[in-house]
Amino acid sequence: MTARPTRADSRANRAGLLDAARTALAHDPYASVDAIARSAGLTRRTLYGHFDDRDGLIRELIVTGAQRFNALAASVTDADPQLALARLAALLWHEAAHVQVVAALALDEAHVAQTAEALAPLRRTVADLVRRGQDEGVFRTDVAAPTLARLIEEISRTVVSRSGVVSSDAASPAAADLVVRTLLSVAGLSWREADALLQTHPDVLVPAEESE
Repeated sequence: MTARPTRADSRANRAGLLDAARTALAHDPYASVDAIARSAGLTRRTLYGHFDDRDGLIRELIVTGAQRFNALAASVTDADPQLALARLAALLWHEAAHVQVVAALALDEAHVAQTAEALAPLRRTVADLVRRGQDEGVFRTDVAAPTLARLIEEISRTVVSRSGVVSSDAASPAAADLVVRTLLSVAGLSWREADALLQTHPDVLVPAEESE
């Protein structure tokens, strides 16, 4: 009689399928269930034992990716709202560049509602930052805080989904610099003010693994 897989085996298979899906989708955004299962060294039947269908697998990728983004948001503790927004923008950009196609899939219209729900902690962080920045007089106040927070979210989404996050230079300091300056501009900083902030805090644009 064939032994039933243990919970540890099941968890390992699930993790392997998610890793394989990230790799397969990076090479082919339309990779099939069979291709993903094969790249994980598992069968199609095993995949369906963990996920109802291909879309279910993608939804799981979005949720696990969102957890990483939410954790990054929670790690930003700068008292200065301008600096906090700059650091958060850079951290999220570098993470999006690493996960590449999965980030683009998460921001696709077909999954935008689920992504918004999964990223609720991150969105609250942005909303709190905006309110704090307006209260301190360092962010624009010609629009209400909820509207400005939503505008920052939408600009971020557009930048990630349309600016070639899957390109080889997406994680470069120059790309991060442009993204950070763009969001600071949306928040109301002039290009000169953003330049002064980034010159004072050059570590903002450096990925955590490179700064260690």
